Amino acid sequence: MIDLVFLIVFPLIAAVLLLVVSKDSIRDALVKISALLIGIVSLMTLFLYYNTGALYFPVGYQQVSQIIFLVEVFLALFILYLGIKYRKSLAVVLILVQLGLLAYFEMFCSEALHAVQNLFIDQLSIIMALIIGIIGSAIAVYAVGYMGTYHRNHPEVQDRRRTFFFMVFLFISSMFGLVFSNNLIWVFLFWELTTVCSFILIGYSRSEEAVNNAFLALVMNLLGGIAFAGALIYLAGIDPSGNLFEINQLISAGQALAIVPAVLISFAGITKAALMPFSSWLVGAMVAPTPVSALLHSSTMVKAGVYIIVRFSPVLSGSFEGLIIAMIGGFTFLLASAIAISQSNAKKVLAYSTIANLGLIVACAGIGTYKLVWAAIMLIIFHAIAKSLLFLCVGTVENRIGSKDIEDMAGLIVRMPKIAVMMFIGIAGMFLAPFGMLISKWVAIEAFIDAPFGIIFVTILAFGGSITVLFWSKWMGKIISITQYGKRVEGNIRSEKWFVLYLLTSLTVLVCLIFPLISSVLIEPFVLSVYGFTTRLAQDNIMIMVMMLFLLMIMPLSMLFYRNGAKELPPYMGGRPTTPDMKFAGSMGIVRESSFSNYYFEQYCGESRLLMAGTGLCLGLILIGATLLLGVIV
Repeated sequence: MIDLVFLIVFPLIAAVLLLVVSKDSIRDALVKISALLIGIVSLMTLFLYYNTGALYFPVGYQQVSQIIFLVEVFLALFILYLGIKYRKSLAVVLILVQLGLLAYFEMFCSEALHAVQNLFIDQLSIIMALIIGIIGSAIAVYAVGYMGTYHRNHPEVQDRRRTFFFMVFLFISSMFGLVFSNNLIWVFLFWELTTVCSFILIGYSRSEEAVNNAFLALVMNLLGGIAFAGALIYLAGIDPSGNLFEINQLISAGQALAIVPAVLISFAGITKAALMPFSSWLVGAMVAPTPVSALLHSSTMVKAGVYIIVRFSPVLSGSFEGLIIAMIGGFTFLLASAIAISQSNAKKVLAYSTIANLGLIVACAGIGTYKLVWAAIMLIIFHAIAKSLLFLCVGTVENRIGSKDIEDMAGLIVRMPKIAVMMFIGIAGMFLAPFGMLISKWVAIEAFIDAPFGIIFVTILAFGGSITVLFWSKWMGKIISITQYGKRVEGNIRSEKWFVLYLLTSLTVLVCLIFPLISSVLIEPFVLSVYGFTTRLAQDNIMIMVMMLFLLMIMPLSMLFYRNGAKELPPYMGGRPTTPDMKFAGSMGIVRESSFSNYYFEQYCGESRLLMAGTGLCLGLILIGATLLLGVIV
């Protein structure tokens, strides 16, 4: 248990130290040392607990619960103060509602509760701990170099790096607390801490746009927080002893007792995972510095949302409420993938791609069969690694060329060859065989066939998967296109940035090589312990995928040596006389400059058109689910 407590407490201690240390060199060293220790202990949890099954640890409840209540009140008052300061009336109203629910719970419900097994670890917790401890810590190290460049490029932004790193490590601490807590009251505290951390980090620059987007994220996540608080009050009403506040006990109680809190908490997960109709907050979060985007998308905020829904999958499985949650995820996957086609802003493409993949994870978790839970966990793993790599690569490119527009990344293989190869591998990890995202989709298609209304989900997955091929392929084509006068601008990137990028690239490839081992050691035992059944990968399929991986890697790795012996030819423009600077003789003797651009199909896949449709559709599904849930309660 000591290592679990360390992973929760140590990042918090590091966060406080980073808040008080003002000297840049000391702060940078402290970030790196803390990240290294967190990564090492995260790996230790794997080696210590991978074959032990679920372990539960008793921790004193009454003493800790009082501290938890005080922290929650402090967070609520802090949000209330900022809401009044910035005149955000909706945030003020929502936090007052949540504060009222917390006060009611503390006065009338908490005294008789005696939850015992408050901390736990199982294979799913280990997977999440590795994502948080390795990827989250790596992003923190990357931010050391990035934030210095960020402030040089944005002198108008006040340098608040002490607050920045404090929030990053508080975020990491909160996520460890969330995935190791078996007590829902404790989970709720860490849940709210992630909301506050994201709110402050999104508004880091304190520009009007950043403040507005931060409050947008806050408001939408407060809606989920209110639902979570409602679940706690409901549980206290049906079980005053508090046994059902332990997650394992609640899941074991079955649908009759657990469906209402499971659906309310899953709604909180939908808001935190930024599924439609709440997706706008995650897109707005792109205004934050790139490490914040990477942290939110890969290892913290949105992963908390899908984690909690996957955790309650056994309760949702076979229920109409679970089917509605799955349909919200499925339509989010389809529509967000389509919106990504119309985006040329690289961070927006990554944002909508994240929303889409989170939707697919929730679709799997909502149906909740053992095969789909396997697919959902595999999707979480590969999405975390590949998406963090892509965000950090985009941030590096933006720092060097001054743009995050995909059209400006033409010829990146010439200008920034190493980064281009890393981006190519990251993009390949999202949709090409044999990378895990595609493997998970194959399994999901097979599992959806046997699920209720399976044909709907198979159709959504087929169309959504095809759409992802389009927007990722467009980006790939831009990166590896050759421009006539590309100037190499890859120099002067700080060493910690290179270290993190190499680490994430290596992890993307490594996890593709060992995903059968990950499945057999972590995912399959977890699924077996929950359902009594599990799914396994056929050995022949594994061999084929390994061979495909080596064949696939030939292309990106060969790009590093494209100059060796290469023969450069002048551009060919269908017989038109062409100058070396890419100009050609057009009609009427006019000299024109050639240009290449992707299609974005804005008239069909525009953000305003599809986002409105998705919001209306998913909001309607939520209202249907709320009506059904009200019927169950009454």
